[in-house]
Amino acid sequence: MAGTPHIVLLTAADAGMLPGLEPVLPEVKLSHVRDETSLKAQLPEADILLVTDFRTEMLRRAWPGHHHISWVHATSAGVNTLMFPELINSDIQLTNARGVFDRGIAEYVLGAVLLFAKDSMNNLRYQQQHEWRHRETELIRDRTALIVGAGSVGREVARLLRAAGMQVIGTARHAREDENFKAVYASDRLPELLPDADFVVITAPLTGETRGLFDAEAFACMQPRARLINVGRGPIVVEHDLINALQEGVIAGAVLDVFEQEPLADQSPLWDMPQVMISAHMAGDFRGWEQALGEQFVENFYRWKHGQLLHNVVEKHKGYISSCA
Repeated sequence: MAGTPHIVLLTAADAGMLPGLEPVLPEVKLSHVRDETSLKAQLPEADILLVTDFRTEMLRRAWPGHHHISWVHATSAGVNTLMFPELINSDIQLTNARGVFDRGIAEYVLGAVLLFAKDSMNNLRYQQQHEWRHRETELIRDRTALIVGAGSVGREVARLLRAAGMQVIGTARHAREDENFKAVYASDRLPELLPDADFVVITAPLTGETRGLFDAEAFACMQPRARLINVGRGPIVVEHDLINALQEGVIAGAVLDVFEQEPLADQSPLWDMPQVMISAHMAGDFRGWEQALGEQFVENFYRWKHGQLLHNVVEKHKGYISSCA
């Protein structure tokens, strides 16, 4: 392309420069913006928008009527917060950070499965109480894990759980063969798969089809000893229905990294449930993840610069990358 590419980097108000971008800095004009006024001023001149802050309403309000943006990159696996009509209906390429967080999330899920199986939360509780209480715990070998969302993250989760001896099945938009799973079924078969699952792991993106997927009806399909692990998106689970299912013993427990509203409200009953572990949307955030995100963008930038196909192109009307659906 002619001229110096202009990249607009949108970050949170208190965030610094994304590390890992150093190789491209001599070749581009980089505008680091943190507020709506600056964003409005810079977007009409941008060639690329690099988003690490997902204040969607601000971005939509600042979206220019005339621009030459050809590529928007999200430093997250999920892109649901960028799904406003002006972007969806444009010819702008949208890419995401698929692959960066897969291993971290998979290790988190394996840890969550073991947390339940080895009753680790009660171990910590009894330790704090100076109470010596012997119990027997579970083996995860041959237990069934159902992964809802057999995409990039789901496949890495499946690899680790299968290595630990679990029987792993998955759901995706369409049934398919996948070496990482015992079987991958079409997502419309979820109700008939839930009763056989000991652990249900949500790794799906948030779309019109997955929003509210786990409601009272879905929980009623699960067995009483089943545990839910959500590392996908909070609104996939109807939180009120989950709370009722946990309080009434419909399911045995939950590990939750994502929520309908974040941060989770102080008054939420989930905080005080002994069968629930909460983390602050951090399942995939390993030490060095920001550097990895920057390096991933740099690799794609050179593809963009040389007119090559970009990696991780999202089908905007679907909200995910179909090759990993």
